[in-house]
Amino acid sequence: MERKQAAFRGSWYPSGAPGCELDIARFLGQGKGELGGEFVGGIVPHAGWYYSGSIACRVIGSMAAGDVDVILMFGLHMHPASTPCVMVKGAWETPFGDLAVHEAFASALARMVGATPMAPATFPEDNTIEVQLPFVKHFFPTAAIVPVGVPPSALARTMGTDAVDVASKLGLAIKVIGSTDMTHYGPNYGFTPGGSGEIAHDWVKKTNDPKAIKAMVSMDADAIVSQGLKNHNLCCAGAAAAAAAASKAMGAARGIRLDYTTSYEKSPGDSFVGYSGILFEKG
Repeated sequence: MERKQAAFRGSWYPSGAPGCELDIARFLGQGKGELGGEFVGGIVPHAGWYYSGSIACRVIGSMAAGDVDVILMFGLHMHPASTPCVMVKGAWETPFGDLAVHEAFASALARMVGATPMAPATFPEDNTIEVQLPFVKHFFPTAAIVPVGVPPSALARTMGTDAVDVASKLGLAIKVIGSTDMTHYGPNYGFTPGGSGEIAHDWVKKTNDPKAIKAMVSMDADAIVSQGLKNHNLCCAGAAAAAAAASKAMGAARGIRLDYTTSYEKSPGDSFVGYSGILFEKG
């Protein structure tokens, strides 16, 4: 089986299973108590585990109840005019073992949405999906994956709902994960509308990122895309929108903000990034 090697292993997250296990146990202990409910999807941040691993781990861990055939992974840094893509075969390496692609689901989805089908060697080496995969393999050890790149456009909503339709026709039990960070603020990112230092951090935390969180919690796919493009508060708005649309199509009745933080809180400076975790609960 053709295999995509992990490009960020040993830098963005631990290189081996023991190190990942230790981090996962620590992350789970940082929660504010267990959440009840049936969660069909979520949105996670994708920085290195030092910065946002705790939030991503607790979102994915909260989704782990029930039998799941496939985890649908929406991600990639894309522009509105980008062509969507799907990894349609092979497997992706993780410290806990390989995650196989569900080839029938992936190929059917690519055909339905007009996405470019890709092999492991050609699918982008992009942190948005890879940094989540050790969590996926840990919490869903028998599930397959379908990695999907989603542009921030109206197509995101369609891709989310079409994916649920494909899964239903194939008789597959799925859960969905959308991967995005929030405001990238400061001179490193060419975005400084709120000043600098603590004042800028306050503006991101209290004004800019809450707008995007509101759209995600509301499961409003079009508003999610609009927020990302207009206010630069979602770097992968397409992935987030597709996850919200898919979760809604799967019967999610509400979104829950699990947690929020920024890289400034660990490494204060003029440039920093916001991170939020969202869960979608079935009604």
